[in-house]
Amino acid sequence: QVQLFESGGGSVQAGGSLRLSCTASSYYYNTNCMGWFRQAPGQEREGVAAIGTDGTASYAPFLEARFTISKENTKNTLYLQMDNLKPEDTAMYYCASHHSQGCWYGGINYWSYWGHGTQVTVSS
Repeated sequence: QVQLFESGGGSVQAGGSLRLSCTASSYYYNTNCMGWFRQAPGQEREGVAAIGTDGTASYAPFLEARFTISKENTKNTLYLQMDNLKPEDTAMYYCASHHSQGCWYGGINYWSYWGHGTQVTVSS
C-alpha cells in the first residue's frame, strides 16, 4: 500500500514556479534516499533529483539548476522547488524512496516505494 503522497502540481505558464510536496509515513520517509521522478506521455520515467539522509542532493543535468530538492524532517515531507519552468517539464511527477545503499537521481530499479504522482503542466 502506497504511503507516499504527492501534492502541489498544477498548471503554470512558462517561466513560472511550483513547489511539489511529498508526505510519507516514517518507514517510507526515514530511508537512505528520497527523490523525484517524472514521466511525460509516451516517455520513460526519468530521475529528476534525489537527496540522502545527510542532505546531499543530486540532480539530472537537464534541469540546468532550475529545481531544488529539500526535506523537512519534522514534517516527514520532501519538497521539489521548480523555478523557471519550461513546457518540456510537463509530466507526472512521482515521489520515491529506497533503503538501498547509495543515493542519486538515477538507478530506477533501486527505488522501492512510489507515490501515485502529481501532474505538472507548463504552457508556453
